[in-house]
Amino acid sequence: MGNAPVIDGDEILEGVLRWVDVESPSDDADAVNRMADHVEEGLAVIGLKVERTPGRDGFGDILTARTPWGEGPGILVLSHIDTVHALGTKEAANTIRREGDKVYGPGIYDMKAGAYIAFYAMRHIIRQGRETPLPVTFMYIPEEEVGSPTSRDRIVAEAKRNKYVLVTEPAREGGKIVTARNGRLQYTIKVTGRPAHAGARHMDGRNAIKEMAHQILKLEGLTDYDRGLTCSVGIISGGTMTNVVPHECEISVDLRMPDMEVGAEAMAFVEGLRPVDPDCLIDVSGGVDRPPYDKFDGIAKLYDHAKELAADIGFELQDLKTGGGSDGNFTGALGIPTLDGLGADGHGAHSFDEYIYYSSLEERAKLMTRLLETLE
Repeated sequence: MGNAPVIDGDEILEGVLRWVDVESPSDDADAVNRMADHVEEGLAVIGLKVERTPGRDGFGDILTARTPWGEGPGILVLSHIDTVHALGTKEAANTIRREGDKVYGPGIYDMKAGAYIAFYAMRHIIRQGRETPLPVTFMYIPEEEVGSPTSRDRIVAEAKRNKYVLVTEPAREGGKIVTARNGRLQYTIKVTGRPAHAGARHMDGRNAIKEMAHQILKLEGLTDYDRGLTCSVGIISGGTMTNVVPHECEISVDLRMPDMEVGAEAMAFVEGLRPVDPDCLIDVSGGVDRPPYDKFDGIAKLYDHAKELAADIGFELQDLKTGGGSDGNFTGALGIPTLDGLGADGHGAHSFDEYIYYSSLEERAKLMTRLLETLE
């Protein structure tokens, strides 16, 4: 009995750092696939049946792994292996290092640590010679950070075959898990004006950037914190040379809404935009990127179960609703009980100050293990 494997923080960290060391920006399919190679090898070693779906549209491959036991609806564990950070971040802007309880590295918090914790939990169960009551399916998504455009249909299809969904996105605000999320609308808006010489024939031009400036102020005016609606114009491009009246301008717009009623209002506003200058044209494309979901009864029961498990382990589990999006939006909006934010606690997602707390690794791995062992 003395040699029975235990859940060990140092062992978890060693695995997390191996995953962080394989940088995998969403828009670099080769880099993401190197990460997929690494994950696939680990899944095969512990005896899971791995299916690898080739990537498309410039994105990496999708990994789906299933336990060799159990039939019928089970547990879907959702993780993504892409990050927002460019190759080389680990050498410069956020080197992989430990400083006391903080462990730094690109994508370590969002969400290499959480993705590894779920793998570790299953490995821990298997190496003790045990099986989970329900079959478990793991999905490793290659492009979650850009909205999961090539994987969302697969996520929805897998979720519909399962009873529960566990999402290994990072914990929030001191270890809270996520039981509800705002939805996201994403739009690309293009203004077409008329080019002209900025000096000799300025009066002949119709400045697309000027027109877009009017539209941006309208869009940003949608933000209403009391209603939980935010609008952010995140990318803008336009113009050719400083001596040419710009005839084109394009923006990317991110809106977050608490429910589809508020979302429908926002969609009607954005899709109904009209030019201030009648000689300019506006083209709007986009719509719902991730649907919102609230903490319905199935999620509340799943959360209560997780809270009891956490108390047995020795810590208090709390939950929240977040404005951020994840692949859990797709499953929660389907009405499938979904627990999100089950990854490591930490700070600085998408920043060069991104880190996890070493002290959270053991308790999060224990919680994930107990969820896999007790959900029926």
